[in-house]
Amino acid sequence: MAKANAGGVNPHGRSGVRIVVAGDQGTGKSSLIITAAAENFPVNVPRVLPPTKLPEDLYPDRVPITIIDTSSRPEDSDKVAEELQRADTVVLTYACDRPETLENLSIFWLPHLRKLEVKVPVIVVGCKLDLRDESQQVSLEQVMSPIMQQFREIETCIECSASRHIQAVLHPTAPLFDQESQTLKPRCVRALKRIFILCDHDRDGALSDAELNDFQVKCFNAPLQPSEIGGVKKVVQEKLSEGVNERGLTLTGFLFLHALFIEKGRLETTWTVLRKFGYNDDIKLADDLIPPIKRAPDQSVELTNEAIEFLKSIFDAFDGDGDGMLRPRELEELFSTAPESPWTGAPYEDAAEKNAFGGLSLDAFLSEWALMTLLNPTFSVENLIYIGYTGDPSSAIRVTRRRRLDRKKQHSERNVLQCFVFGPRKAGKSALLNSFISRPYAENYSPTTEDRYAVNVVDISMENKKYLVLREIPEDGVGKLLSNKESLASCDIAVFVHDRSDESSWKTSSELLVEIAGHGEDTGYEVPCLIVAAKDDLDSFPMAIQESTRVSQDMGVEAPIPISVKLGDFNSLFRRIVTAAEQPHLSIPETEAGKSRKQYQRLVNRSLMVVSVGAAVVVVGLAAYRVYSARKGSSG
Repeated sequence: MAKANAGGVNPHGRSGVRIVVAGDQGTGKSSLIITAAAENFPVNVPRVLPPTKLPEDLYPDRVPITIIDTSSRPEDSDKVAEELQRADTVVLTYACDRPETLENLSIFWLPHLRKLEVKVPVIVVGCKLDLRDESQQVSLEQVMSPIMQQFREIETCIECSASRHIQAVLHPTAPLFDQESQTLKPRCVRALKRIFILCDHDRDGALSDAELNDFQVKCFNAPLQPSEIGGVKKVVQEKLSEGVNERGLTLTGFLFLHALFIEKGRLETTWTVLRKFGYNDDIKLADDLIPPIKRAPDQSVELTNEAIEFLKSIFDAFDGDGDGMLRPRELEELFSTAPESPWTGAPYEDAAEKNAFGGLSLDAFLSEWALMTLLNPTFSVENLIYIGYTGDPSSAIRVTRRRRLDRKKQHSERNVLQCFVFGPRKAGKSALLNSFISRPYAENYSPTTEDRYAVNVVDISMENKKYLVLREIPEDGVGKLLSNKESLASCDIAVFVHDRSDESSWKTSSELLVEIAGHGEDTGYEVPCLIVAAKDDLDSFPMAIQESTRVSQDMGVEAPIPISVKLGDFNSLFRRIVTAAEQPHLSIPETEAGKSRKQYQRLVNRSLMVVSVGAAVVVVGLAAYRVYSARKGSSG
């Protein structure tokens, strides 16, 4: 794999890198710099070089690099200190054939950098490797591990050719390679696996000679000769028998090759490959690959049919045992080309229905994607690309119509509906969410301290299937939610849960209803609301019917819907939630303040209408009088 040809401008936006090279006398500082600049080893090297600027097109990122050589003479120590303090990166050299120069790094140079408060990455370079006594061969890990543990500012330490160490500034080792275990890091493996799969055009699990050549041209703008391809495969096969098979270079061999490049200090090769396939310094897709998504606060983002069909095909491809479920290991394999599994931890890990083995059905799988697209559409598109979506990223998502317009049209066309679930502690909010994703009922109470999500498919009819997202808002989280005036913009419907056996629970829930309704009226983001009387298996508190009837009638919403999670009696609640959300002009509660505001507005409008009619009469009267006057004048 050849060195990359430069092309385009610096994609990472760096204005320039200033590298200061320091170390004991005779450790190869100047030779290192000349080798980096000229790409050949110098015979006669001056004692101290002037500042050396590398050509901008020398490396793929086109980053301007200035390398500063330093003197080892004691009388120049102040000038060296000044240069070190101006550095973007410091390279400390030692001579592999002189162990005392290595010891002096921890005795003098590294403490000296701390004393000067130099807080930039440090790269330790072992020069003159070819002069080391073969009888004194020791592993770099053995030598450097204690030093690197003591001085965490060391970015990397490699004994290799000079030019490759300068590139370590642009192509750091840390994101790619674990020096202690001498293995590629997981995120690097995942990115390279995705690249391998993208280059394996015939999907036979190996890169043929033609596919290897296409890969080479894409990454390095230069083809490989047949003899070079044979040489690459021979290197792999000698070290790793499973790295090559009759079809070509396997994934194992591909990964081994990159580990070998990094061990040999050829970091620029792997970084060039990663960046050609859109990865940034964090080994994630660069931001400019994901289209910006413009939307109003009351618009949501959903997957298109094209993206959903792709996900269905992916589901089938990874359902290895054909049982219609993706087990955890199958799901991990599906996301093995993403930096990490996107559904680890909140809010996704426990949001969808799973079977006893932790498996996801197709509906649950698509529900997770619907939730991720709703909450973080950019992240969703990014992960679609990671798992193999090759279409235009903008074709994977659609922005829905504004909810304000939905109210005017008296219908919502959204396929993913979000329901905020409010209520006091112990009202049964969590039990409601658990039941929605088929979790068993539990008697013990476990308070919810953070917003929690549950998502599932709700079948309204044969032709009408919606993804419903329930978002549980803890009672003490309501204030924080409403501190943002646009907090209800993303809410398609709100549900207010209370324990029908507890009067204080009802009181708090009804107060929350008034508070949310008032916030909607004040901000213009009114939402349909339903009241849920949970724990219908218990006796209701006295006056419960009268109280709930009064509030329902006063605020203009439906009477409370009784349910019992314990008994499994849900009274078609989830369908009723979806149906109410599909009709966003109905079930909107009105507070007394809202009613007064509307009544006042109606009075103002009526007054304006009277004034307008009166003005029209005056105008018509004046016009008629002018006509009359004109006629009278002409007859006279």
